[in-house]
Amino acid sequence: MQNTSHPKHHLLDLRMAIDAAVCAAHTGAAVLQSYAHHRADLIIDHKARNDLVSQADREAEAAVIEALQSRMPGLGIVAEETGGVPQGPATWYIDPLDGTTNYLSGIPHYAVSIALIAHAGTPVSIDESVKVDTPVIGVVYDPCREELFTSVYGVGSWLNGRRIACSRTGSLTESVVATGFPFRDFSFAEQYMPTLNAAIHTTRGVRRLGAAALDLAWTACGRYDGYWEMGLAPWDVAAGTLILREAGGICTDMHQADPWPKGGYVVAGNPQVHKELVAMIAPHLKPGQP
Repeated sequence: MQNTSHPKHHLLDLRMAIDAAVCAAHTGAAVLQSYAHHRADLIIDHKARNDLVSQADREAEAAVIEALQSRMPGLGIVAEETGGVPQGPATWYIDPLDGTTNYLSGIPHYAVSIALIAHAGTPVSIDESVKVDTPVIGVVYDPCREELFTSVYGVGSWLNGRRIACSRTGSLTESVVATGFPFRDFSFAEQYMPTLNAAIHTTRGVRRLGAAALDLAWTACGRYDGYWEMGLAPWDVAAGTLILREAGGICTDMHQADPWPKGGYVVAGNPQVHKELVAMIAPHLKPGQP
């Protein structure tokens, strides 16, 4: 359901926003890397089964929020650890550590993910106001590889300053695709497992590396041809959605209920692979279930 209660807004400065997001991502990553080589000293809390949070997550998130608020006050913030609600002309969606399990295990595959969602009615250029809630800034930073994925609505996507584009693979049978298994919430396992079985038998290969933001960014730059996952959070997919879209790909909500997959049921890929992934998944989705 769209947030239609926002008053008339001034033009959103996307240039300032991308600069703020990049600065904040580097700031958050510096906190993560400061702990990375002595992970055994981290205080780790269990929010739920297989749902871990450490002081690295919390301190990185606080650093990201401070960096964003100091540069662009007046925008909403929704963050993994501290929560928040969408408000104002646009809202930041922040995942200070996407791939927490990898990070805590010493697997060098995790990222800081920051997105700005412009709310319906917000002007994003002189000629355009978004009609529905829309990702307009996306930053995913992988500090282990020093890879910075950035994207601006209507302008494009880049990896370390070089423009990127999704793959041109022409069919699902020729594709390497990424996914994520149920690991915390198993309520959708009956929907998910048949899709994994179908993909194993249909594609060239399925990969599961455990960081949704990087799965979307890697699809955007052509390393993967497609990606699907269930049961994610909005901050997992907000930035990657825009990065992939601006790289020529398609990223949608599996249930086609929202303009971006904020419900965490995401299917993505180049246009042809996305179409075939949707067809592969559709028979296994249960109506009325998230």
